[in-house]
Amino acid sequence: MGVILFMAFLSSRIFFTINPGEAAVRWKRFSGTQIDRVFGEGFHMIPPWDKMFIYNVRIQELPVELFVLTKTGLKVNLFISIRYAPDYKLLGVLHQQVGPDYAKIVIIPEIESVIREIIGTMDAEQIYTTGRKVIVEAINKAIEQIAQRYINVDDVLIRKIELPQTVAEAIQFKIKQKHLVEAHEFIVEKEKKEAKRKEIEATGIKKHNELVNQSLNNDRILKWHGIQALRAFANSENAKVFVVGYGKEGVPIILNPEK
Repeated sequence: MGVILFMAFLSSRIFFTINPGEAAVRWKRFSGTQIDRVFGEGFHMIPPWDKMFIYNVRIQELPVELFVLTKTGLKVNLFISIRYAPDYKLLGVLHQQVGPDYAKIVIIPEIESVIREIIGTMDAEQIYTTGRKVIVEAINKAIEQIAQRYINVDDVLIRKIELPQTVAEAIQFKIKQKHLVEAHEFIVEKEKKEAKRKEIEATGIKKHNELVNQSLNNDRILKWHGIQALRAFANSENAKVFVVGYGKEGVPIILNPEK
């Protein structure tokens, strides 16, 4: 009965059930943290003088709100979301060197540090236009550092970047004016190309007219066109015999409708 009562009294320290998505690290009173074994899902029993620390090994999401300053001292609100999980195989080492609060001790400070550093080199307009890309590149470097602390960071999402309203409105106005100027320059360039096209077209028409005028001044060409016209008319179904005199110096043309 004494043994049963003793076991019942210490059952919470002896019997452990590790649920799905969890893993545990055992601390031995006489040898310390057991880093060579990670306890997986299921039922486990340990001596009451030892301790079991249970970790969530699924991918977790941690929302973080940061207040950082630009290089001009402007305050920026940054809302990010960190997806992370402990390295399963090295869970014992993580527990021994960092502990259960590893997200607050390692992940947040590391990422916050690189974000403060990179935004501190940018002005408000850079953050508004290209800030996300630059910040993501900096965060990727931080992830590499975090991986050395036995933690896997799946992704860091930048949900929102907030600038003071007056500053954001001023930047939007500037960008809008810039696009208007670019649109105007495009229209001007288009009109220049159209004017050049019309100039080339007019030059071609002018040369064509000059050639036509030269041809019209040539009596022989006019006579030849007249002959061709009469021949076509004479070869028609209702054609008759024509005798045509072509000017003072022209030679009469006699056409026979029979081919």
